[in-house]
Amino acid sequence: MTSETSVDEEVDNPRKVRPHLVLLGAGASRAATPSGDVNGHRLPVMTDFVETVGLATLLDGAGITWQSRNFEEVYSEIASRSETDAIRVALESAVQAYFSDLVLPEVPTIYDYLVLSLRSKDVIATFNWDPFLIQAYRRSLRVTKSLPYLVFLHGSVAHGFCAKDRTSGARGARCSQCGSVFTPDRLLFPVEEKNYSSSPEIAFAWDAVRTALEGSLMFTIFGYGAPKSDRDAVGLLKAAWGNLEDRQFEQIEIIDLRPEDELTATWSEFIHTHHYDVFSSFHDSFLAMHPRRSIEAFQNQYRDAMFIENNPAPLDVDLAALHSWYSRLISAERAADI
Repeated sequence: MTSETSVDEEVDNPRKVRPHLVLLGAGASRAATPSGDVNGHRLPVMTDFVETVGLATLLDGAGITWQSRNFEEVYSEIASRSETDAIRVALESAVQAYFSDLVLPEVPTIYDYLVLSLRSKDVIATFNWDPFLIQAYRRSLRVTKSLPYLVFLHGSVAHGFCAKDRTSGARGARCSQCGSVFTPDRLLFPVEEKNYSSSPEIAFAWDAVRTALEGSLMFTIFGYGAPKSDRDAVGLLKAAWGNLEDRQFEQIEIIDLRPEDELTATWSEFIHTHHYDVFSSFHDSFLAMHPRRSIEAFQNQYRDAMFIENNPAPLDVDLAALHSWYSRLISAERAADI
């Protein structure tokens, strides 16, 4: 590497570069839209879900206790009782409508940076129902088609699936194999039914994330708290990650506002000794410091003991300027045929 070429422009043995997997929870979507969507609508998390989505009147009228409870637990209680079936249908409709109306602001968000900071070899897996990730992906296509593969582990209002051909895509689009319109994802499942095989689109998503996690060199966990209602999901992730003794070279990156000791305790089964970093902001993360070159940068710094410089994308710019900045990295990739 010459002094005129940064690690972020250089592609070292590109066809041997392993994937970077990013796992998103509700904290990521909230961080991407801290002031709400383009219309000021806030992204709910499970602890304030009822108030944010406006479900209190519906639940109170049905005599359902929801205060200080995880919304998924409330939904599970309703779904288990035949006499509240009408309430269940109304809840599902209200949740679908709220999330479907969400739109990213017309300025760069964390999701724009995230999508553009990964390449087609990489994967973003999300537990979030909102459409933000797909919206960011669509506007990133203005710059390049080399974008990460998206996986929706709990479905999304902007995503659909063809069970016949096991293909997926944006909601309203058609399957490339049979031409049928994708079936919209189901969003809500009772907690006890989260076996990830009862729904073909969810099973398909988990097959994809298991493959990605098994092969990944870096695993970034962004805004996902691994709640008790997702214990089966965390178990599946751990099974794919395998024994820690076999992960002595991999790196875990956690982006979250919670204290480091709490986060490392939550993800201890994924962390080999000191091979982890914790950041409170996406923009401070290794991924953000080395966009589209995170794996190459990691290998150069930790495997080859090379001194490398950070190359973060600029903040406080509009979408056109952000896309222009990423274009130089993408041009280098095209020249290297990756």
